[in-house]
Amino acid sequence: MKVALIGLGSVGRGVAEMLAKKDLGLVLTGIADSKSAFMDPAGIDIARVLAHKKKNGSCGDQNLTAEDIIKKADYDALIEVTPTNALSGEPAIGYMKAALNRKKHVVTSNKGPIALAQKELRAMARKKGVALRYEATVAGAIPVMHTLEHGLAGNEILALYGVLNGTCNYILTRMAAEGLTYEQALLEAREMGYAEADPTYDVQGIDAAIKLVILANTIWDNGVKLGDVDRTGIDLLTPDALRLADEEGCTIRLIAEANPKKHLLRVSPRILDKNHPLVFEGTLNALTLETDMAKEITLIGRGAGSIETASAIIGDLLYIRDRYVERA
Repeated sequence: MKVALIGLGSVGRGVAEMLAKKDLGLVLTGIADSKSAFMDPAGIDIARVLAHKKKNGSCGDQNLTAEDIIKKADYDALIEVTPTNALSGEPAIGYMKAALNRKKHVVTSNKGPIALAQKELRAMARKKGVALRYEATVAGAIPVMHTLEHGLAGNEILALYGVLNGTCNYILTRMAAEGLTYEQALLEAREMGYAEADPTYDVQGIDAAIKLVILANTIWDNGVKLGDVDRTGIDLLTPDALRLADEEGCTIRLIAEANPKKHLLRVSPRILDKNHPLVFEGTLNALTLETDMAKEITLIGRGAGSIETASAIIGDLLYIRDRYVERA
């Protein structure tokens, strides 16, 4: 199966490296970063492109753009891994629509378009007879969408709640374990590479809320938006709050939760018993799904990282290869 890759940041590099390393029957025929692009219908030498990117800051011809790859390259599936724009979803929404219009499958890790235009994009994919897959938008390597689609097929999902942001989980872990202030724990998270220079999306619960919107719309198709989420971050938490929770055998975690029957869509710090399945250390993610038949199912794993996210993207590509391309 031929694939094109748009975006060559951390996630894009991870995907490219895994495509080069693993013999999966996936041939990269087009690639683009923010400055340049390169295409070859016979297959791109990925190691050479990555070396060029490292040396020159661009992956190929600076006279070519991502739009050129999307509209002209020979591929079966587009891999869209550009940075998330939670306000407009652009330029990724435009990229995806252009690929879908060409009757090309789309796989993405980009939360913005799926949170903002999921219903429209899915309808467009159905009309064109192609797949739109977005496993990598929620909880990194954890196969949440696959579990919902296949593992829990036939179940009614009644509610969900989970830890969907590893940066916040790390900060809260360190505040509880060492009595650090929020500012001290955030500084440590930055030094470890877990927090961005501007951590607003993480610590104010925006990232978790976007993922919650994607999950709610995927499961219940209820058309919720980011503004519908009742959101409180962790940036105002104090060591005293964690100490008081500890005295009761509890701790605090940033929990995203949804329950349509209770009209609940919320991201906020919650007090949990230390033995609760969602209490763990470090940057892991976890999600509990409440169902009518299987009851409670909890998934836990790495929620971020270039190779971990590549795992989810490649899983979606192989799903498309097996169910669409090889049957054509």
